[in-house]
Amino acid sequence: MENIHVKREIPPPSTSPAGFPGRESVTVVDLCSSDDDSDIGEIAADRRYNSGNNLKRARDTYGGGSSEVDRNNVKKVTPLDELAVVLPEGFGQSNPPEVLTHAIPANPCNVFRPMPPPPPPQPPYAGTSGRIGGCKQFWKAGDYEGAPGANWDLSSGGFDHVRVHPKFLHSNATSHKWALGAFAELLDNALDEVASGATYVKVDMLENKKAGNRMLLIEDNGGGMDPEKMRQCMSLGYSAKSKLANTIGQYGNGFKTSTMRLGADVIVFSRCPGKDGKSSTQSIGLLSYTFLRSTGKEDIVVPMLDYERREPEWSKIIRSSLSDWDKNVETIIQWSPFSSEEDLLHQFDLMKDRGTRIIIYNLWEDDQGMLELDFDADPYDIQLRGVNREEKNIKMASQFPNSRHFLTYKHSLRSYVSILYLRIPPGFRIILRGKDVEHHSVVNDMMQTEQITYRPQSESYGVVTNMSAIVIIGFVKDAKHHVDVQGFNVYHKNRLIKPFWRIWNATGSDGRGVIGVLEANFVEPAHDKQGFERTTVLSRLESRLVQMQKTYWSTNCHKIGYAPRRHQKSAYGYDNRDSSPENDRDGPAPSSIKTPTPASDKFYSSSYPNHKGENGVSGKDSAQLQEELRREKERRKALEVEVQLARQKIEEMKKEQESLIEIFSEERDRRDGEEETLRNKLEEASNTIDDLLNKIKKLEGSKGPNWRR
Repeated sequence: MENIHVKREIPPPSTSPAGFPGRESVTVVDLCSSDDDSDIGEIAADRRYNSGNNLKRARDTYGGGSSEVDRNNVKKVTPLDELAVVLPEGFGQSNPPEVLTHAIPANPCNVFRPMPPPPPPQPPYAGTSGRIGGCKQFWKAGDYEGAPGANWDLSSGGFDHVRVHPKFLHSNATSHKWALGAFAELLDNALDEVASGATYVKVDMLENKKAGNRMLLIEDNGGGMDPEKMRQCMSLGYSAKSKLANTIGQYGNGFKTSTMRLGADVIVFSRCPGKDGKSSTQSIGLLSYTFLRSTGKEDIVVPMLDYERREPEWSKIIRSSLSDWDKNVETIIQWSPFSSEEDLLHQFDLMKDRGTRIIIYNLWEDDQGMLELDFDADPYDIQLRGVNREEKNIKMASQFPNSRHFLTYKHSLRSYVSILYLRIPPGFRIILRGKDVEHHSVVNDMMQTEQITYRPQSESYGVVTNMSAIVIIGFVKDAKHHVDVQGFNVYHKNRLIKPFWRIWNATGSDGRGVIGVLEANFVEPAHDKQGFERTTVLSRLESRLVQMQKTYWSTNCHKIGYAPRRHQKSAYGYDNRDSSPENDRDGPAPSSIKTPTPASDKFYSSSYPNHKGENGVSGKDSAQLQEELRREKERRKALEVEVQLARQKIEEMKKEQESLIEIFSEERDRRDGEEETLRNKLEEASNTIDDLLNKIKKLEGSKGPNWRR
């Protein structure tokens, strides 16, 4: 007993740790020299003594802190509240108190104080003012550390996981610098559903009765999504459309970037009619940035519910267990604008037998605390506040109606959507806040138009004959007022990518009033579909469009009241009247005509001196002749291909005409046969009526005049 050391603990004043009312710092008095570790109850002390050191450490796993034993064997305990450690829910509850007492009934060396578990955290509803840590501005919503705030078991199943951090949802959405571009992505998805029978897409504003704020609705009556397609929609980078023709979507990213750009949360309802022997299904999916941030998720968790039509009602599709289903329901109800599963299912009643209904809520606000989207300026429009809205342009739009779309598309969704597509499928409607959007062609705003065919060139300067773009260029009808309106509307697969692309930034008034339209399917759009990938093909297109605009302007500017410009030669040594090879009708400008060299071309001219060869022909003239010869060859090849394509088309039209004639002939014969049959039946009926009338007369004559009495 002489070698036994007694350790004394001097506890600090007892305090209740933050977030755990009623708890006190617990002191463990240990008189034992046992080397075993104890992990019983709420306290675990690591009694590992180092015989070579008088300074010894023990770990207090209750608070995750440390305590020291000094040379006098006095153990100093660090209070829990100073350690700032959050304990997981239910810590220390694996062994009830009576088990603890029974486990060490006669050990006076340990004193335990049972503690109640901490109350579970109550996250706020997604629509409250405290959402996303109080941040309501889109460009600031990604600034958070992502520390876990709740004990959510991701490994229990029941949720669909995309193994990406929630921050990526925000950073991915920042590709949309312009909010109206996000609307365009969602409209693209609806337009792609025309192949599945869609006849309309609705964009509207809804009132969130649960939170008292506003929401966005995008709904179409297309084919809807079955459970598998719904999960693909919620996944990143998956796109089945990239393999389909005549569809706009290709990257599998538009839905996520667009919805997250407009609001923090989106809930999707989709009903898919049964086909190929399969039953009809309906699915609900929640992609909530608020939920992911408020609960400290480190993965993108997507609660989903699926139902299958089993006559006469809808049945749940249980993928794992009923508890997982209930967990999905509870999560969706807590973090969505709906209060019960019945409210969720009611949304399907609004879309009838098929379609997709997208509701975006917790819409982003600007720095002044107002919604980015303005629903009040026009009851039939959704507009943007801020830098995209200029009151000067709005006033000018009423004064110059032919320039209205140029002046208003940046802040007005109705104006932008009206020119968003080059062609609208017959019978398809885009309904914005209860009123149809009228499709508009910018060509109708133009005068003195010219049409030029542009064909891109390969690296070997050969013409790519299977691709071309028809460029329509002209003055806007308001150009005589010298309004600064110019640029090209460049479409890709029917979708507007670059609205009023201003490529010639000349000093002074040069270029004003010149606008153009083209569909360039040979250049690839960027992921946000608000620009093109910077490639050599795009650079060449841009340079040719600049040439077209310069030539058109210098040739026609005097017609709208500007001073005439001298006809300039391009840097390529020929008259820049048309940058498309097959439409260079006039060929190179004669070398005898003296034309002033523009400032931008001085370097080119000085870089190639006018040396003469053996035949007295200058190097510059020789280059021009070679260029002309090459262009003539290319033009001939292009014309040959066009002739061949025209012949094929004529043959196809002849076959189609013959087929139609045959169909009409068969239809005429069938109709003649039906008419003959009806004529015979009518004649038979008339004869029958006459026979009956004759019989009636005979009966009346045989019975006398009083037989009816």
